[in-house]
Amino acid sequence: MSLGRRKDERQEEMFCTSLDLPKSPGHPFYKKLNELLREAGFDRWVEELCAPYFAEDKGRPSIPPGTYFRMIFIGHFEGIASQRGIAWRCSDSRSLAEFLGYGPTEETPDHSSLTRLHQRLAQSVHEEVFEFVLKLAAQKGLLVGKTVGIDSTTLEANAAMKSIVRKDTGAEYKEYLRTLAQLTGLENPSDQELRRFDRKRKDKTCSNDDWESPSDPDARIAKMKDGTTHLAYKAEHAVDLESELIVSARVTAADEADSATVADSAADAKQNVESVRDEDILKEVVADKGYHSAESLSQLQQMDLRTYVAEPDSPHGRVWTNKPPEYQEAVYGNRRRIRGDRGKQLQRQRSEKTERSFAHVCQTGGARRCWLRGLITVAKRYLIQVAARNLSTIMRLLFGIGTPRGLQSAAALSPLFLFCLLRALSWLWTLRLPTGTRISTSSRERFEERARDTILTANRENACFSTGC
Repeated sequence: MSLGRRKDERQEEMFCTSLDLPKSPGHPFYKKLNELLREAGFDRWVEELCAPYFAEDKGRPSIPPGTYFRMIFIGHFEGIASQRGIAWRCSDSRSLAEFLGYGPTEETPDHSSLTRLHQRLAQSVHEEVFEFVLKLAAQKGLLVGKTVGIDSTTLEANAAMKSIVRKDTGAEYKEYLRTLAQLTGLENPSDQELRRFDRKRKDKTCSNDDWESPSDPDARIAKMKDGTTHLAYKAEHAVDLESELIVSARVTAADEADSATVADSAADAKQNVESVRDEDILKEVVADKGYHSAESLSQLQQMDLRTYVAEPDSPHGRVWTNKPPEYQEAVYGNRRRIRGDRGKQLQRQRSEKTERSFAHVCQTGGARRCWLRGLITVAKRYLIQVAARNLSTIMRLLFGIGTPRGLQSAAALSPLFLFCLLRALSWLWTLRLPTGTRISTSSRERFEERARDTILTANRENACFSTGC
């Protein structure tokens, strides 16, 4: 074989047939996902759903709505946050272009097409698509929906803390500092002196009551999970603890307390489960101590939901004077349930499965950083990313693989490696037996069969999550 050399200048052919163009073998995961969506009739259904938002036989046709939602799904599966990155990845990959329904001679949609379609479609359309995925899971017998775990996290907004302004005067932060410095007698301070003055001054706060972002007024100043301070939103998940499907995903202002939003999330989860199962199934809500308050527990009790909300430690007893009797009943009933064995078991499941959902959507799914502005705009995009995570869960429960990268770990254990590992385990098992013990062939075969099942089960579980959880 001779050495191939790269040509700096290559003359392109003037004509070529479509048969001469290179074809992609496709990706097994995306092929299986397309089969799942095709079986459910996703494209025709979503085109009828989006038809009222477009004119009939006027203007240039838009990209198909099914293609738009598939590109958002790709953003989750590939861990790409921005729409520019999604569009570039789809144009660069032949297998992703095939997943979108484009041939080798067709161009994939530009990021501007994604933006226009995202702005055109209402939030109700994105909610319908989210419910469609839940209904698909219910048809496959995967959604249980009796017990949900609720938790929240912060999403970094597409706005910088340096750009915040005062709500009363509209002054920027540097102008505000300069005014304070002049009041203390520091005339015409430099930028370095201003920074030094800002570090040393007492009672320094950046309250959401006084400051806002001019580029994204819906974003709020909040402390992130890593301890830094950013303009952010709050995302709240309600996760089915049986199937790990997310039945509700709401995006709210970052300064709203968890106890103030838990009732809305529970009501949204209850409505979504009832719409796809056609019956009242949701009965239990599990949450951590940040959601504990007498008012929120009473609201959940009025919705016929049993609460398992961890109660924070308090050095003083509760005072029920001038408070409704429903508050006391809800708090004491919740306290009795969380002290039982079932309450402790549900808390362990909540901490495992709700945190895992945030790891999949925000960390590996690329949703931790928002590249859009406005509460409704961010909520629409985040809801479809959560729908993609639910599709990933459906694929994992049906086929054993939940992400495109999961196929890499699934293929890690080759048949030769399995054979060698089984033989090694069988040899180690014989070393544990006393000297002179006879081993029957049936016993050895039963041990190897159990070891083989254990290895395959571990391999399948490791291939489920791209985060390695």
